[in-house]
Amino acid sequence: MKSEKLILPAYLKALAVMLLIIVLIFTLIVAKGILIPLFLGGFFSILFTPISNWLEKGKIPRVLSTILSLLAMILIVGGILSFIVTNFVGFTNDFDDVSGKISTYAEQFDQWSQSSFQYDPEVRKKTNTEYIKGILTENSGSISSFAMKTVGSLSGLILIPVFMFFFLLYRDHLTHMVVMIYHDYDSEMVKKRIGNLRRVIQSYIIGVGKVMVILAILNITVYFVLGIKHAIFFGVVGALLSIIPYVGPFFGVLLPLIYSLLTKDSLFYPIAILGAYQLIQMLEGNVLTPKIVGGNVNLNAFLTLFGLLIGGTIWGVAGMILAIPFLAILKELFELSESTKPYAHLLGEENDESSDEEKNHESKNSTP
Repeated sequence: MKSEKLILPAYLKALAVMLLIIVLIFTLIVAKGILIPLFLGGFFSILFTPISNWLEKGKIPRVLSTILSLLAMILIVGGILSFIVTNFVGFTNDFDDVSGKISTYAEQFDQWSQSSFQYDPEVRKKTNTEYIKGILTENSGSISSFAMKTVGSLSGLILIPVFMFFFLLYRDHLTHMVVMIYHDYDSEMVKKRIGNLRRVIQSYIIGVGKVMVILAILNITVYFVLGIKHAIFFGVVGALLSIIPYVGPFFGVLLPLIYSLLTKDSLFYPIAILGAYQLIQMLEGNVLTPKIVGGNVNLNAFLTLFGLLIGGTIWGVAGMILAIPFLAILKELFELSESTKPYAHLLGEENDESSDEEKNHESKNSTP
């Protein structure tokens, strides 16, 4: 009877956790129209908090410092989106030059499919350049239409700066709320952990930004040397997509690879792009990211990838961008309470945990 009493609460606890996860995922899907702008607003507020703090040290009122930080965010993000959309629309002019090559590749594919599988996919009929140009123009005609594909709707696009404004304006009030939630702990310790959480996210984002700048320079140099048209655009987009680990860099090189295949007469160019991509990725993975970004978030690689997949499935591009900062915030919050520390341990990097265990083991063995 005793064992049954012990098993039953554990079973109910596991069931409660499963139900909580199901409800959480359901809420994330249903309420994504409001949650995506909320999380993106929080993301930008954390990034621009140092600017607000610096302005307030100069005796500038918080409301004004918040407005200036908000304007800086709008100018930076708007400039990046304007650059991407303007250059992307320019691709529509290039399809007239490669229409013959596209048709040739489509016919060759149809012939190969017919001879190998006795099936004609009729790709040649689906590669009409006017149709492709129409799709590109329709989907990249303005900054707002491009941005709304990420945030979900026009209201979401408007809500991001609104949420960012209030997060910056009431950041001390939000900190006090967290202190009240963890009232059983020392308030100064909780405030210190919250400040550390902000610095971790800021260091991660700034480090990723530095890596992106270096990657953009390397990409642009390679494309210029190879004589690839739109080299700056390809280099910048490839660098920006690196903010999404694992899958982002692949999609970043896919566009120039296909473009070189269509516009160049030799296979040397796409092969050279692939080779340069591999070298740059080796440099980024082994040198740039460890040295510049470092272990700021210290997240488990498996759960990071899993979080990216879940975020991408539920929220698309925005979910993949927010996955790592969100997991880092969860890890820091779990660290505040003894009851939730196992979840922080699950999210953490195995190397750090194993090294701590080895140190404890050595200290025990060294005691007489």
